[in-house]
Amino acid sequence: QVQLMLSGGGLVQAGGSLRLSCVASGIINLFSCESVGWYRQAPGKERELVAAKTRGGTSNYADSVKGRFTISRGLNTVYLQMNSLKSEDTAIYYCNADLGARGTYWGQGTQVTVSS
Repeated sequence: QVQLMLSGGGLVQAGGSLRLSCVASGIINLFSCESVGWYRQAPGKERELVAAKTRGGTSNYADSVKGRFTISRGLNTVYLQMNSLKSEDTAIYYCNADLGARGTYWGQGTQVTVSS
């Protein structure tokens, strides 16, 4: 059974940094996924893609986080390094693993709150 466990959220002041981690179990390794990514959902808004990394290694970022956030991937862990945080980054963050024909899986979400 595939499970994604998140950690690293919390409260931080504007301009600060946080690193989110997503540990995968039940998957051979994350390099075998079609893609792994981070999404977020702010109150009253739809869930949006923040960053993703394809199996080929290409990274994609939302325009709003380019230059501030970095996605990285290990054998069983995906990270999101978030620097220069802004109040508009406040949201629940989710990790995602797309296994293609084996389905798409989500972590449970972690709250990130940036105080101004």
